[in-house]
Amino acid sequence: MNPRRPYRPNRKVPGLQLPGREPESKPVWPLLALAALAIIAITLWRSRDPAPTAPPTVDPTPSRRSPATATPQPPEPTSTFFPEASPSPTMIMTPLPTQLYKTQSGDTLPALAARFGVNPADIVAPQGLQGSTTLVEGQLLVIPRALAEVGPGYMIVPDSELVYSGGAAGFDPQSFAEEQGGYLARYKGFADVLTRRGGDLVLLAAQHHSINPRLLTALLEYQSSWVTDPQPEGVARLYPLGYVHSSQEVLFSGLTWATRQLAIGYYGWRAGTLTEVRFPDGSTVRLDPALNAGTVALQYFFAQTLNRPAWDEAVDETGFAATYRSLFGDPFARAVDPLIPADLIQPPMALPFIRGHTWYFTGGPHGAWENGGALAALDFAPSSLEGGCAASLEWVTAAAAGQIVRSNYGSVLLDLDGDEREATGWVILYLHIADEDRVEAGTFVEAGDYVGHPSCLGGHATGTHVHVARKYNGEWILADGVIPFDLGGWVAQRGKGEYFGSLTRGERTIQACKCASADTAVTAGP
Repeated sequence: MNPRRPYRPNRKVPGLQLPGREPESKPVWPLLALAALAIIAITLWRSRDPAPTAPPTVDPTPSRRSPATATPQPPEPTSTFFPEASPSPTMIMTPLPTQLYKTQSGDTLPALAARFGVNPADIVAPQGLQGSTTLVEGQLLVIPRALAEVGPGYMIVPDSELVYSGGAAGFDPQSFAEEQGGYLARYKGFADVLTRRGGDLVLLAAQHHSINPRLLTALLEYQSSWVTDPQPEGVARLYPLGYVHSSQEVLFSGLTWATRQLAIGYYGWRAGTLTEVRFPDGSTVRLDPALNAGTVALQYFFAQTLNRPAWDEAVDETGFAATYRSLFGDPFARAVDPLIPADLIQPPMALPFIRGHTWYFTGGPHGAWENGGALAALDFAPSSLEGGCAASLEWVTAAAAGQIVRSNYGSVLLDLDGDEREATGWVILYLHIADEDRVEAGTFVEAGDYVGHPSCLGGHATGTHVHVARKYNGEWILADGVIPFDLGGWVAQRGKGEYFGSLTRGERTIQACKCASADTAVTAGP
């Protein structure tokens, strides 16, 4: 034993274990406390950072690596919800508000669609559409309200008071003028190679254009007081229909102008080609689509000379309508109803010249009397060695059986229903018939009988021909309308303008031309 180092039996030597004794165990709680403190410290430190994002979803399927040169494939999409995109504004179909309309005599679906500014397919008939040619009067239709603003809707006169219908039968404008004691009764003017009294000039203009003579008389009173004022002065005396122009300083010229404007308005509305009126200052107004053709004709007439608000006054209940009622009472009390039956068809008619003879188709659908208005007439010219208005020995013939009810200065009217009145039923007009050999009024004829020779007499003509047109109950029937003009199987079709057009029978079609050639030749036959 080393004397310098005292004996210490309890001294621990690192790594040394005394024999016969178990190793001494260390206490565990200090280590657990340290671990707990470390976890708390780490947690407090991480709480200062934003929350970590969720780890990406791991595809449990084995990875499919593309070649090294290819773009890596994107991961499979997760079931993330994406809201459905809202439709763009142009895709939203908002139904238009609707309006109810009851059909009127002479209405057709295409014309109604044009007036209301919709497609024909948009018009709904709850009880189904009725009518074989025109629509049956009084049908209820549901139509989208597509027009934002329209003109006045007051009904001035029925259609039968605008055209020369049976409602005008027996009316004598001259006798009426004499009863009223105005300037019209003593006025005299020149027309159709004769000097005529004022009322007789009104009647002649009414017959030429098939416009009601009562209506023309009322227009004279409203515009210039010619019917009741014995001495109109100034502009009223010179231009009694309100149209100031150097060519209108005589009554018959003014009446001719007026009847043409009325016809343009009336038949444009019937066909659906007229939907607005333009005033002298260039402004326009869309016509109320529920109006009747007779009222539109008057609205169009007044728009030729009046601006608004004078036009509004004229077409209002207190305007022209009040004058009309003061002279003739309620115009609707004389209404011919229906004026155009919904099942109206044309009776058989032949070409207006001798069977076996060849004439030339020189005029497609054009004005029944003057240019414009009702495109109801067709023209045929005989062959001739001379141009212009040379006399012809060829005969114009009756297209159907009937009675001649008028024959004067170039015109012949053939009544097909036998009631001796040109204001009712089917009537055929022949114009430019020469004086020599012209059939007399009152004569009964059969189809093919002679009517007279073609010429340039009556109306306006630049060459010898016959002008043929139809009317029913005083209304001109459009040559290319819902009841097309059919002469011996040759059916008329309209062209790009007045006098253009064609005739078709079977597989053959000929185009109208003011020329005599094989292309325009048509031969009358059975």
